[in-house]
Amino acid sequence: MSHSPDLKGSSFTLSVLHLSDNDIEKTVHFLKEKVEQAPTFFASAPVVINISKVDGDIDFQALKNGIADAGMIPVGVTGCKDKRTQNLASDASFAIMSASKSPNQAPAKMAPTKIVRSPVRSGQQVYAKDCDLVVLNHVSEGAEVIADGSIHIHGTLRGRAIAGASGNQDAVIICNKLNAELMSIAGHYWLTEQFAEEFWQQKVIFSLSDDSLKFELLTI
Repeated sequence: MSHSPDLKGSSFTLSVLHLSDNDIEKTVHFLKEKVEQAPTFFASAPVVINISKVDGDIDFQALKNGIADAGMIPVGVTGCKDKRTQNLASDASFAIMSASKSPNQAPAKMAPTKIVRSPVRSGQQVYAKDCDLVVLNHVSEGAEVIADGSIHIHGTLRGRAIAGASGNQDAVIICNKLNAELMSIAGHYWLTEQFAEEFWQQKVIFSLSDDSLKFELLTI
């Protein structure tokens, strides 16, 4: 049995910060607000910065320091338009990342649905890797359910639900009663205050279409 280190490919859920301009102060203020709103979700969270829509130079060192000061962990930059921008980001010790996938890359093979029969209690995290997640009970405040596929909750959702964690934009979240702290699909998320009152404590389906999140009432 070998005891030497090994290096393998893997995938992790990362938050992606999409910048519209090079105003670092505004960006840092935005991140600090998000961390204050949902510290258990965003505090010490790794973040990738997408700069594809930014015109002009970016002070990458100030951006990196600001992200860290906000309480998140800067990981890398994606969306660089030229080699010069890549070099500036690299000089600030950002990893240069690409969001594109090979056109020949096969989609991940989905595993059988993960079924959880007991309540998901505060402080617990349940992750359904490469599959859908079905919870036949409640998800308590402070609990977190995550799936690379869709999530179906047959009780009340009081905690956080994160579907499409590996980037599947077709994933959905269905819950029997909406009382959630946060809901997310493929990196897009809404906090409690973004839920329209008409959906609160109702049976809903939460989905993503054209980069926009939406709720629909379920009457069946």
